[in-house]
Amino acid sequence: MPAPILALIDAAAHWPPRGALVGLDLGTKTIGVAVSDPDRRLATGVETIKRKAFKADAARLLAIAVERKAAGFVLGLPINMDGSEGPRAQSTRAFARNLSQLTELPIALWDERLSTAAVERELIGMDVSRAKRAEVIDEHAAIFILQGALDRLANLRTG
Repeated sequence: MPAPILALIDAAAHWPPRGALVGLDLGTKTIGVAVSDPDRRLATGVETIKRKAFKADAARLLAIAVERKAAGFVLGLPINMDGSEGPRAQSTRAFARNLSQLTELPIALWDERLSTAAVERELIGMDVSRAKRAEVIDEHAAIFILQGALDRLANLRTG
């Protein structure tokens, strides 16, 4: 049975109370990957996958999910500033649909507006060289996306 693809709040209802989440920042050339702790408090970078073919990319992501005993995925959905969805958002939705055919782990879509820009500013503020920023930007964007989703889920639990 394919995995459900839902907004974050709806996906959370399908996840068990504990278990890591895998956060993804889908780029055209790379996929930034982050993972949460089992209590879903902190996102940590795992790696940046150089994109090849979908099957190879998905196999690596599913292997990470198994290694980390993940309960689900959180994909950054690049919504335009006006709230519309452009080609990148459509590409992310297509990736989610294809991934859902290979796993039963629920997939959440999380608005990632400005995540890469925020991470870029942070890395520049830390005086990270342009070359080093290029190496780590997607992984850091995945951390930013996943941490935002974790914070939202924590706010729902306490509020």
